[in-house]
Amino acid sequence: MLNLNPDTVCFLISRARVFHSKEQVVLPDVPDSPTDDWALQVLADHTGDSVFQEFKATVDDLEPDQQQALVALMWVGRNDFSPAEWETALQEARLNWGENTAEYLIAHPLLADYLLEGLDLLGYRCEA
Repeated sequence: MLNLNPDTVCFLISRARVFHSKEQVVLPDVPDSPTDDWALQVLADHTGDSVFQEFKATVDDLEPDQQQALVALMWVGRNDFSPAEWETALQEARLNWGENTAEYLIAHPLLADYLLEGLDLLGYRCEA
């Protein structure tokens, strides 16, 4: 079902937790519109952040279909789609895929929780 190594997702969860725990990270509650490049704008000040760079490099190293699965996993974890709608979530992620997947993902302050919940709903676990 998940064409992405759960260990990779767990690593990204750990990096997202560290990144979002930093005091200087401020992300908007809601973007002005879905077409805005708000994720890029918000993260422009964090390009030198080593945790962000590690997160970004890991996501960028994934194949496009794996990046799409990661986005779909976040959507399932935040209840945009149910686990039964996994294929629909993947299709939506394919249709909306772009080269800024890492920025899109990390711009969600609850990313780690969403990914963890998504894994859980699909029957996967992160080792402690």
